[in-house]
Amino acid sequence: MKRSLAPIFTLLVLLLPSLAFAAQPTTTVSGIPLDAPWKVTIYQLVRSSFAHPAWGWQHAERDYDVALELAKGDGLKVDTDVLFAAAMLHDMEAFPPYSVTTKEEHGDVAARESEPILRKAGFPMAKFPAVQAAMRGHMFYSDAGARPEAIVLHDADSLDFLGAIGAVRIIALTGEKGASAAPAIAELRTFLKQIPPRLITKTAKKIGAQRAAELRAFLDRYDAESDGGKLP
Repeated sequence: MKRSLAPIFTLLVLLLPSLAFAAQPTTTVSGIPLDAPWKVTIYQLVRSSFAHPAWGWQHAERDYDVALELAKGDGLKVDTDVLFAAAMLHDMEAFPPYSVTTKEEHGDVAARESEPILRKAGFPMAKFPAVQAAMRGHMFYSDAGARPEAIVLHDADSLDFLGAIGAVRIIALTGEKGASAAPAIAELRTFLKQIPPRLITKTAKKIGAQRAAELRAFLDRYDAESDGGKLP
């Protein structure tokens, strides 16, 4: 009897890793394929630890989704492994234990602190320099460089500061203890001036024009309903 069970036991041992992976979610909330074990690990980390109305996991997913849309629209070939890793972890500095007390650019922090996390998760580390480049260049005021993943992440992240989603993100930062929404409104008006000219891809420029118009209309209506902005 023991001999007959041995092959079955051996087969179960060999199948356990694949069975465990199969039990994991196969896509993110927005439908991004979790087609490798390391992506499952990273996504679970982001979902469980990166909770914030402006910088949380939802922002990361939107950045990835929009970045793919931009790549398709401009005919850019991107490595989805690189884009996934960079999009999911580019704002990790906003969350403990990855926060730093210095004035170091948060994209640079992510480019450094993400290395052991991705390595442990099983990310193909030969691609890590491309992830770092995308993280360092993701902000609208940053130089995105020439890598396609960095370019589309830069533009996707920039677009997330415009439109209705941009308004919600920045106003949410006011919080219930904020004296007024005036600082958030001022920052959104600054974004209207600074972000659209810095968009790189043609597709982002088109989307950016639409979102800028939406945001401008919202802010103008806000001013009208707050006595010309005197009662924010």
